[in-house]
Amino acid sequence: MTDVLIVGYGPVGQVAAILLAQRGFTVRVLEKWTTPYSMPRAVSYDGEASRILAACGVADRLGDVTELSGEYTWKNGFGRTLLHVRAAPDGPSGWPDSTSFYQPGVEERLAERGAELPGVQVQRGIEVTGLTDHGDRVEVTAVDGDGGPHTYTASWVLGCDGANSFVRGWLGAGVTDLDFTHDWLVCDVVLHTPREFTPNNLQICDPARPRTAVSAGPNHRRWEFMRVPGETLEEFRTEASAWRLLGLFDITPDNARLDRYGVYTTQACSADVWRRGRVFLAGDAAHVMPPFLGQGMSSGFRDVVNLAWKLDLVRRGRAGEALLDTYQVERRAHVQHAIRMSMDSGAVICETDQKKAAGRDSVMLAALRRRTQQRHVRSLREAIVDGVLHRADDGTPTPRAGEPAPQGRVTVDGRTGGFDDVVGVGFALLTREPATLDDDAVAFLDDLGAYRLVVRPAGDDAAAGDLADLDGVYSTWLAGADAALIRPDFYLFGVAAGPDAAATLVADLRRQVAAPALQP
Repeated sequence: MTDVLIVGYGPVGQVAAILLAQRGFTVRVLEKWTTPYSMPRAVSYDGEASRILAACGVADRLGDVTELSGEYTWKNGFGRTLLHVRAAPDGPSGWPDSTSFYQPGVEERLAERGAELPGVQVQRGIEVTGLTDHGDRVEVTAVDGDGGPHTYTASWVLGCDGANSFVRGWLGAGVTDLDFTHDWLVCDVVLHTPREFTPNNLQICDPARPRTAVSAGPNHRRWEFMRVPGETLEEFRTEASAWRLLGLFDITPDNARLDRYGVYTTQACSADVWRRGRVFLAGDAAHVMPPFLGQGMSSGFRDVVNLAWKLDLVRRGRAGEALLDTYQVERRAHVQHAIRMSMDSGAVICETDQKKAAGRDSVMLAALRRRTQQRHVRSLREAIVDGVLHRADDGTPTPRAGEPAPQGRVTVDGRTGGFDDVVGVGFALLTREPATLDDDAVAFLDDLGAYRLVVRPAGDDAAAGDLADLDGVYSTWLAGADAALIRPDFYLFGVAAGPDAAATLVADLRRQVAAPALQP
């Protein structure tokens, strides 16, 4: 029997398989397509996604298929700049705020990493046809390309099988649709002679034809054009239409190759149920959003990094099954922020009413004039509002609980680098002074594999195991607190002040996650 069976092997399924296998799970992946999809779908991901990819052990393999997203500019139909932002190359997650990438290349590197892990078994050309949850295991039925039947058994099943998810249908999960639908013609292009594009990423908010020009990773570009009123789908989705519209950017068959073109319809929706018993949803199977902020795949990565550590504690008998209920509680609410922001951006970009567009332009131009300099991209990092969070006596999450934790440069025992590389990924208890913990609290943290570190300003004398905070990231972050407890998915369980701060945090975490027999 397999610990976890994953349905679907796109990037979210790949990251899930790696994160679980690195924790000692046996993982079987069933993918109905016999070969990986050879064209890009997503073209950018955020700093949190970069941090998760690094936790998967692939950060040093992505250099030739990624590049900094750089500048992002919105212009109106007359060429006037409405918004100009710059993605920070060193964001709060310790990675660039936005990275442009060539998806087939990233998937190839993730597949290579998965193949290195002995716990991962990938079977392509196998389509899942049925699930039966027996309470202590899930039986999965499937067929191969010749119609031959197959049966598998797993402790848990994770559906990463996309927007048309079979697993979601089996769950009987309804979908809340926010009704944001527009048809866009996507053109993935390789130029015969590379050229520099300034800005690297451009939105033209022209009511006569909203359009987009963005990086799709090194040597790859994407242009997108929205279907406008009065234009039929039949005439819009042709190759001739693609070349005609690409001509707006001086892209022609003489200077470029059209790798792919096709129409997609934007959506904004999320499943109402993300877990039933031993079956879960993640990625596009659980939520779909407009592409304008590049949050779809990043949100899927956040799904599986959230679920992985919780499944690990349950599998090892260190947490009760109730911990798994917090997956939907945390992730479904959290992803609504990304969906709403993507819709808000899309509403600006997709406007085709001339009068409304003129009003929009006036407001945005006035806002731009009030700015004294170009601004950086606003972080899309959002706090978790409910779930496994430090709580006050009345049961409400304490201030700052659920914040995304930053990553700074540190030195520990002579090693210098980003926190995750130097310390590791897992629970981390950071304190200003050595924590006073009883034996049970220490044993609990050790059982979790938690790191315990005293934060010292750079230049101060540091004892063995102390963390030298080279850029002041953690000293600033701890302002007003004496202890902070970070979860393995890079979110803050909570902070506390006073001589018993660390003990208070650890006791509350133990109360919330520990199996009944292990609770204090």
